[in-house]
Amino acid sequence: MTKTKAIIFDMDGTLVDSIPFHKEAWLLFLKKHDINLDPDQFQAQNHGNLGEMIRRFFGHDISDEKAGELGQEKEIIYRDLYKKHIKEIDGLTDLLNTMKKRNIKASLATMGDTPNIDFILDELKIRHFFHSITGGHQIVRGKPDAEIFKLALKKLNFKSTECIVIEDSLGGVYSAIKAGLKVIGITTSHSADELKQNGCFYTISDFKELDLDSVLQSS
Repeated sequence: MTKTKAIIFDMDGTLVDSIPFHKEAWLLFLKKHDINLDPDQFQAQNHGNLGEMIRRFFGHDISDEKAGELGQEKEIIYRDLYKKHIKEIDGLTDLLNTMKKRNIKASLATMGDTPNIDFILDELKIRHFFHSITGGHQIVRGKPDAEIFKLALKKLNFKSTECIVIEDSLGGVYSAIKAGLKVIGITTSHSADELKQNGCFYTISDFKELDLDSVLQSS
């Protein structure tokens, strides 16, 4: 049995239940720019990193500078909406402490960019737990492409068989599996059955439910 040396966490929907606030921010932001979508129409296009999404809505011919400005405008709306509601998924800090005691590294692989990563890690005061951080601004192709997890593995200098991923989204699950990683699904965005049907070997509703010994044995 290969020893698990690291757990790679997604951020939105995994460390925090922030996805509803991201969706609300996107819809408000797009409406401000006269792009009116209902939640289902938006959800069908809700994948990739921030730059990919901005170009999906505003056209692929806009400049990098303009795409960056628009992206940060959306993220400011999100942070303003979520700041007074932010809290970790139950049991997260306890899990991170247990991992630290057992010398299992924590890594972050998120489509979020630096301001949003800083916002979550610093508001929750958990930055010191993370050995490496990989954000959507560091890659070209967002989830479900495997690029972000391949980069996270490179930063850790571990093999895919030595790490486990925790993800909430199907795009994130597909991304991790394509990188050769086993995935625990957390049910903030999809049901346990959906997550299992799409490749997760284990599911939880929060981190209090995570039996670390059982997971390490089954991985």
